[in-house]
Order: sequence, then C-alpha cells, then structure tokens
Amino acid sequence: MTRLAIIGSGDLGQHIAHHAVQDEKYKVVGFFDDYEVKGTLKNQILILGAIAEVEDMFRKGDFDCLMIGIGYKHIKVRRELYEKLSGKIPFATLIHSSSYIDSSAEIGEGCFILPGCTVDKHVKIGANVLLNVGAVVSHDTQVDNHCFLSPSSSIAGKAHIKECCIIGINSTIIDNITIEPFIQIAGGTVVIENLTISGMYAGVPAKLKKRF
Repeated sequence: MTRLAIIGSGDLGQHIAHHAVQDEKYKVVGFFDDYEVKGTLKNQILILGAIAEVEDMFRKGDFDCLMIGIGYKHIKVRRELYEKLSGKIPFATLIHSSSYIDSSAEIGEGCFILPGCTVDKHVKIGANVLLNVGAVVSHDTQVDNHCFLSPSSSIAGKAHIKECCIIGINSTIIDNITIEPFIQIAGGTVVIENLTISGMYAGVPAKLKKRF
C-alpha cells in the first residue's frame, strides 16, 4: 500500500490520517510538525520530524507521497508549502469512497474530498483543495488551488471560485458567479452576485463585512 506522510498533526492532519486508513486508501507512516517532538507518537502515529526535513526524508525513501494537513486559518502557509514542494514530492489525492465524482470531472493533486461530496460533470478542482462533508460542486464549475469548502456548502453551475477562498458551512453560491481570490464566505451566506473585494462576506444576500 502507498505510504502517506502528512504535514501537520493537528485536527486536519488527524482527519486526513483517519480517512486514509479507514477508507483503506493509504498507509499513514507519520506526520511532519514543527511543534511536536520527533520520534514521539500522536494518536499512535509517528512524528517523523520538522517540516524542513520533508524533502530529505522523501529522498531517503521514508514515504511515497505527501498531503498538507494545515487548516484554513493558515491558508497562505498551505499555499507556500504546496508551491515549494510541488514537482519535488508527489502529492496524494484522498477521495472518500462515499463521494460521487463524475467521470468528466478533474481533481488536482493534494486534494482531500471527505464523505458524501458531489462533484458534477465537467467540474475542475485545482490542487490542494479541501471539500468537507457533503459539499456540492455543480456542473462546469471551477474551484482553483488551495480553496476550502465547508460541510454542506453548495456551488451551482458555471461558477468560478478563485484560489485561497473559504466557503462557509451551509453557504450557497448561485450559478455563473465569480469569486475572486482570498475571499471568505461565512456560514449560511447566499451569494447572488460576483464578489471582487478580498474579505469576509456574510448574510442573505452576501455583504462585505470585513476587508482583508
């Protein structure tokens, strides 16, 4: 079985490890984490070392592929790590067996798609994207690199979510909408027009609440 290492041993890293094992996709060999002690165990999984050791340990053959388990609160760090390591180390893609992925959809490397998601026809999902439980991405929509879709978020057809966006729980984005980079949509928000200013949006319909 392919050996998976995960950057970050916090909540998201543990979540990736759980589904990788429970869904029998990968063998998790350990975490890279700057805030844990190398050689110790965290929830019975080995701390392999600091993030600076990733490339060297890959060259030594200690693991086969990598995922980034750093959450949305550090989305710029996620992007930086992916861009630094992409092309040097293979990134795993973890798609839960209960999710529906249309045969025409494209899923980038490093993605984590949790149980019960739907990815419809001709959807394009970029690299290092997370779709949380029950997220729906409808036909002909594009979700760019490093985005997070929260549980039960729904994106209608022909939308474009640009990089490093966070789509909140139970939020709805209607069809033909474009959302520019580094926009966060709060839970329960309904987006009915293009969002162009980086910041936090909330409400029905969505209104800019805070600029980033």
